Amino acid sequence: MTSETNLDDKDTFKILIATDIHLGFMEKDAIRGNDTFNSLEEILKCAKTNQVDFILLGGDLFHENKPSRRCLNTCISLLRQYCMGETPILFNILSDQAVNFNNSKFPWVNYQDDNLNISIPVFSVHGNHDDPTGSDGLCALDLLSSAGLVNHFGRSQSVERIEISPVLLQKGQTKLALYGIGSIPDERLYRMFVNNHVTMLRPKEDQDQWFNLFTIHQNRSKHGATNYIPEQFLDDFLDLVVWGHEHECLITPTRNEQQLFYVTQPGSSVVTSLSPGEAVKKHIGLLRIKGKKMNLQKIPLQTVRQFYIQDLVLLDHPDLFTPNTTHVTKDVIQYCSNKVEEMLEEAEKDRMGCPLTPEKPLIRLRVDYSGGFEAFNSTRFSQKYVERAANPKDIIHFLRRRETKEGIKDEGGVEIGTLLARTAIEGQRVEDLVKQYFEQAEKSVQLSLLTEQGMGKAVQEFVDKEEKSAIEELIKYQLEKTQRHLMARGVNTEDDIDTEIQRFRDSKKNTAEEDEEIKEAMNRAKSHRVERGSTNQDLDPSGLGADLTLDSDEDSVPTPATNRGRARGGSARSRGGRGRGNAVIGKKLASQSRSMKASTESRNIMEGMHRPRRSAATKTYTEEVDADDFDDKPSMKVNQPMSRQGSQSQRQSSSRAVTYDSDTDEDEFDPFNDPSVRRHK
Repeated sequence: MTSETNLDDKDTFKILIATDIHLGFMEKDAIRGNDTFNSLEEILKCAKTNQVDFILLGGDLFHENKPSRRCLNTCISLLRQYCMGETPILFNILSDQAVNFNNSKFPWVNYQDDNLNISIPVFSVHGNHDDPTGSDGLCALDLLSSAGLVNHFGRSQSVERIEISPVLLQKGQTKLALYGIGSIPDERLYRMFVNNHVTMLRPKEDQDQWFNLFTIHQNRSKHGATNYIPEQFLDDFLDLVVWGHEHECLITPTRNEQQLFYVTQPGSSVVTSLSPGEAVKKHIGLLRIKGKKMNLQKIPLQTVRQFYIQDLVLLDHPDLFTPNTTHVTKDVIQYCSNKVEEMLEEAEKDRMGCPLTPEKPLIRLRVDYSGGFEAFNSTRFSQKYVERAANPKDIIHFLRRRETKEGIKDEGGVEIGTLLARTAIEGQRVEDLVKQYFEQAEKSVQLSLLTEQGMGKAVQEFVDKEEKSAIEELIKYQLEKTQRHLMARGVNTEDDIDTEIQRFRDSKKNTAEEDEEIKEAMNRAKSHRVERGSTNQDLDPSGLGADLTLDSDEDSVPTPATNRGRARGGSARSRGGRGRGNAVIGKKLASQSRSMKASTESRNIMEGMHRPRRSAATKTYTEEVDADDFDDKPSMKVNQPMSRQGSQSQRQSSSRAVTYDSDTDEDEFDPFNDPSVRRHK
């Protein structure tokens, strides 16, 4: 195995890799509020200590699409503290930066900016939590990019075709091609891979001398038929894939025997869900690349809060209690207390010698009380652990295998109990649940104008990103577009209208046009939300609309009733000036909202047929990308697919030496030291 000291020379890239930092997660929690910020600081400090060439982030730097001011301020402060300085950059960028960073107003790497002193560049793709949204397609990473702190790459403008142009870097004799693709809805990206609409460009000269590193932020494990990206979809010329989005730490590189590349999954640096995958110890990776050789060193994170989880099935302990046992609830509580105490003691032992580890661990005991047992008061149970656990309110989680009665369906003919139970087990999204519902529903309750994908996306925007008018705007947009289509076709009778609507709807399913329509409707919802915000400010008689914006990060508090005397009424009126509005304006806005909603609901296809067509042209954002556009660029060329047999024979004839270093305190199997998995000439 090649030693680390032999690799640290002028030809060796040293890269710190991390994914899913989720800055701002639980930031308002009194105990866990600083966990994500402490982890980011540890990661940046580790990069500076090891004198890395750059940091590579695999998405989800932020937990929220619109992070708070505190979150942004802390992130900017840490990046400025650890990534700016006088240390020289020892590698060069060879690719066309205007192509790599074409979405930025400053299309060049930050360390080449004359106005900045960057000592450690940060390259990052966006994730699904901090993905670009709105009419301008901006995300939190774009703010950091404009500030010169992060190099945001891997963005795609087209929803139909993707061409990934690598960032070409060179240090000494080592050449590195850095590929990246930000988070895209898995179903859409899956369809593009199947239709061969994803192309990775390669350098035209000396292709075999480049180390190809790819960063992706998608589902790796299968959550549905097309709700993931199989590793086999990726090109076989890649050397290493850094996989983000999956939170379980599987940072030890695994070899894909079909495509002959390695995959590392660093996982998240903070526990965001109390599930078994999050209980694995968190790591980041120090990647060394020299020529075609690589070495990955695991670095355990010390500031991550400990997390322990156990499952308890009450039916598996008939010798201790049964549903008919006297005082069975008391016995179950005592047994659960013993389990929690065991986890707390284990956490105390593991924390010894680690001063950076937070004192209070996360504890989760999943109790399956099927078979006639009763759930006890978990709040009362958790009170005695308030000073010892970081999550006293949800230590106990009750589960029960429900016996759903067959034949009991809703008005659409769907067994909701079975659907929800399966969804809870599989951990599916709201979008998938909506799609499954309409797949099983009877014909009488099927959608007429909207597609299942469109409705699911609108519901997901409503739930995940609080776009309250997403569903309404999608319906209005589809209604207007269908009316224009019917008038253009000259359809008049009701039977012909129904047939044409169905045909028009089916023609858009699973196409780029459907994706563009959904995007346009979401942009409308975003614009209307901004307009409503400005309208509320104009209607504020006290002129304190700015206070409403400044208080946006605070939790809203219901306005007290104003009919209990002059003192309370006056107090409520004065508090209205701090962003909650007074009673008169509130009634006025509510009345306008109700009238708008009533007018929207009263519209239908036949009514729209007699309305004049709008004079303003509807904006479209479809962008076609042709592979021939790259023919004029001498430095790049489109990678031509080759047969699987020819590709594998070529890969077997190539030479690649790969080494791997693990922690000294862990004894693991090293796939890179086994001679059976090395490649020989």
